[in-house]
Amino acid sequence: MYLVIGATAHFGRQTVEELVAAGAPVRALTRAPERAGLPAQADVVQGDLTKPETLPAVLAGVEAVFLVPQYGMDLAPLVAAAERAGVRRLVLLSSGAVVPGAERQPDAIARYHRDVERAVEASGMEWTFLRLLFPAINSLTFAMQLQGGDVVRAPYTKAAFSAVHERDVAEVAARILVGGGHAGRVYDLTGPESLTQAAQVRILGEALERPLTVEDVDPEPVLREMGRFMDPEFLAALFGLMARAVGQPAPVNDVVEQITGHPARPYARWVADHRSDFGG
Repeated sequence: MYLVIGATAHFGRQTVEELVAAGAPVRALTRAPERAGLPAQADVVQGDLTKPETLPAVLAGVEAVFLVPQYGMDLAPLVAAAERAGVRRLVLLSSGAVVPGAERQPDAIARYHRDVERAVEASGMEWTFLRLLFPAINSLTFAMQLQGGDVVRAPYTKAAFSAVHERDVAEVAARILVGGGHAGRVYDLTGPESLTQAAQVRILGEALERPLTVEDVDPEPVLREMGRFMDPEFLAALFGLMARAVGQPAPVNDVVEQITGHPARPYARWVADHRSDFGG
């Protein structure tokens, strides 16, 4: 049995779908099974990572776990419970913000994810880390603006990212869960191309057949406004990552192709798959 934790988020949901398509027995953890909308072939179970007493039943009979962590959540109880339950492998969706080999990580995002990695490393389970920096789904933040016009206003529009399609992440996770053979490996997942946010908007406009333009805005007011309802340390780290990406080509590798057998999906494919999210 393969357990997906974070099964109703983008990466977890599509990993469940990939495992079902492969004919693998999959269990999906959610707080509200009745609203999950997951494939009928999946064993959708109720559980809560903040309530460790719910975990033994969820982990019973599980061979491998795919964990999509929620930033800031203490995952030590889950790791301990998985080890006690006899889970053999854990695949963690971590962050590309983590600096390899650094004793002290540079920001809150990197520190949180590296702390989770260390907890997993200290367990008796085999582990594989998938480090992801900027997923293509970040572009969904453009959708609300486009309801009111053809201008996307954002800070750091010249920052370049190798945006990763969530389906590629799901395929990689499913292959590792089922196939094994990746113990102790750390993989940086990238898309196939380095694109600035401005270039992403151009591709989005072509797909939607709309004359979209992009306007670079001062990050400080945006940071203050978002800080009203999001963790300030997380936001400072995120904005720092974007600032450092300005004028720098994003790293691109072929890890997705090595593991799945096909090249990573380009950003234009992601846009085509998400046209309805932008009213297209």
